[in-house]
Amino acid sequence: MTRGTDLHGARMLVTGGGSGIGRLMALEAARRGATVVIWDRDAAAASEVVGELHALGADAISARVDVTDRAAVDAAAAAAGAIDIVVNNAGVVSGAPLLEASDEAIERTFQVNTLALYWVTRAFLPGMLARDRGAVVTIASAAGLVGVARQTDYAASKWAAVGFAESLRAELRIAGSSVRTLVACPYYIDTGMFEGVRSRFPRLLPILRPEDVARRVIDGIERGREQIVMPPLVRVVPVVRALPARGFDAVVDLFGINRAMEGFRGREGASR
Repeated sequence: MTRGTDLHGARMLVTGGGSGIGRLMALEAARRGATVVIWDRDAAAASEVVGELHALGADAISARVDVTDRAAVDAAAAAAGAIDIVVNNAGVVSGAPLLEASDEAIERTFQVNTLALYWVTRAFLPGMLARDRGAVVTIASAAGLVGVARQTDYAASKWAAVGFAESLRAELRIAGSSVRTLVACPYYIDTGMFEGVRSRFPRLLPILRPEDVARRVIDGIERGREQIVMPPLVRVVPVVRALPARGFDAVVDLFGINRAMEGFRGREGASR
């Protein structure tokens, strides 16, 4: 049986933990006995979450950290001390067609959604390997399994995140390490990050409740899950890929996936 990571007594870091599912995962982990470290660019939001965690009787601290800044990550990691569970949750989206996305927005998408995975994980993984325990969690997206219109930067960054998590899992397995990995690939989550997105078939492809996603991820850490895909219909993507490209496109279009972003408005400062 796959061995998970017990939250009780563990120290868990959540990037982008000042809002969205980052905040909810922190609260859920605290209820299960974890000490939580919140990193966020918004120091006030991170501090508010720490107040909520303290109200639950949990130990918690926060720091203002830009996860795209390697030096800042290294400094904050040294201050945080030993971490058992790293949750790479920080994420951004531009939601613009390729020719309308600014250079800065494209670069920011990859800096936050992809490169930060390396800086944060590399800062804590040596200690986890030395203790031979813990978990590295990557919050990716269903867009990391299928490319979507108006997401050329976001989907590509999430494909990279899925590849990162899978390759890291292979490295740890071959090395015989007990450190686990978990990658989560949820459909759109109702946090404000994808404000205005609509599902053509909400019963099959619902806009996910953030509480459900957060709970599933925390459950997955404790159960030793290696991948979480939500909702279940997304799991058919690899099967549909057996079709020729035109057939694959037809199925994706049937479910309205490439039109889901047409009403996208997003929300300034919104995160996962």
